Amino acid sequence: MRLKRGLGLADARARHPDIDVVEADAEADRRLLVALADWCDRYTPLVAIEGEDGLFLDITGCAHLFGGEAAMVADLVRRLAEQGFDVRPGLASTPGMAWAAARFSLPAVECGEEEEALAPLPLSALRLEPAMRSGLESVGLRVVGSIIHAPRAPLARRFGKVLILRLDQALGVVEEAISPRLPVAFLSAERHFAEPLLRLEDIEQTVLMLAATLKADLERRGEGVRRLQLALFRVDGAVNRIAVGTSRPMREPGPIGRLFHERLTALGERIDAGYGFDLVRLGVLAATPFEDDQADLVASAPDGEEDMAFFTDRVRARLGEGALLRPVMVESHVPEQAVRNVPAALEPKQVVAAGGGALPAPDTEIRHAERPIRLFQRPEPVEVTAEVPEGPPAHFRWRRAAYRVVRAEGPERIAPEWWLDDGETRTRDYFRVEDMEGRRFWLYRQGLYGEAEAPRWFMQGMFA
Repeated sequence: MRLKRGLGLADARARHPDIDVVEADAEADRRLLVALADWCDRYTPLVAIEGEDGLFLDITGCAHLFGGEAAMVADLVRRLAEQGFDVRPGLASTPGMAWAAARFSLPAVECGEEEEALAPLPLSALRLEPAMRSGLESVGLRVVGSIIHAPRAPLARRFGKVLILRLDQALGVVEEAISPRLPVAFLSAERHFAEPLLRLEDIEQTVLMLAATLKADLERRGEGVRRLQLALFRVDGAVNRIAVGTSRPMREPGPIGRLFHERLTALGERIDAGYGFDLVRLGVLAATPFEDDQADLVASAPDGEEDMAFFTDRVRARLGEGALLRPVMVESHVPEQAVRNVPAALEPKQVVAAGGGALPAPDTEIRHAERPIRLFQRPEPVEVTAEVPEGPPAHFRWRRAAYRVVRAEGPERIAPEWWLDDGETRTRDYFRVEDMEGRRFWLYRQGLYGEAEAPRWFMQGMFA
């Protein structure tokens, strides 16, 4: 007797006394499904996870690469069977129909044959909730055919619009988009190998060949790459993805190959070739317009700025995106929060999205009060003697040393942004002071006299 989902353990043991029972591990099952989704990228970049046990693959425009839809499905089933998986494929022109075909073992459903294929199937083929299915079955509606031509208004009024939506999605009346789980490369080149690759040197040579293929497409588009991803598909199903970014648009195979050489060298033994890689794909994740320079008849030395940009790319490829940072302005009144370090390769719009402010135009004149050259990342507490309530410091003690103030300027009041004020950041009064030896400091009093908490003094930075 066959077992089915939902059967009790006692009934299962009664039917098969020798059954081996193992506790379910939902997290492990999820990790396995994600790994299978990674592996299915070899057929199409549009792969989405469906529920706890299914995958959606949008193979539009990809099937001809494998000899047609039937040949692609057969290759997928064969490869997964060799890995020990028993899969049920479903092939149709809509995601809803393909879902039903996979779970009810239907042959490939051609476009326009969805209604005929769905009619004899139970209502579960429409991906309905159990409560909705029970409600429909209680009034005698047990198969999809019983609702296809039924009046829609009463059905929607009694059972909700989801029923009509699922039916229309399966029939192709309403389009259902598949959201890929990973970014899709708008340009890519790949190569299959009958003899899997095992050496990193062979992978690097393959990268050069694929980069040369992409160069022609990039030239036609007038673009250069800003971010590339190398996908290495292992024979046993594991997938390694390696990404590199560039500071400037790039499309020459040589520099691209050197960037991936740095990245592959940095990863080293963390790239496990196993039994080898039988598919290597190089995809362009981001690109920007590429400006061609006019050729010069007089030989000139390499542009130093270009060399520096490529040097930073190599360092980031070897040591990671956080190895090189650059300061950007942030829209904040608080001095230590007015600058943020971001990865050097970020575009200006990405800097704004990451919390940085837009940089001013080169010809924009910015006037503000004098600021110290050395600004502490975290203000340091100091002990100050000053007149109450708003007098400048007369003496202060900082880092166990006493200082006598001979000149002082201020106060300059800086308050937190009103739209971000959480009640914890207090108003600051800044003073520029000079001691007897000519050293200049930037101190501030946090808080005002008369408040519940007494003011405190801090050292913000030092002038030259």
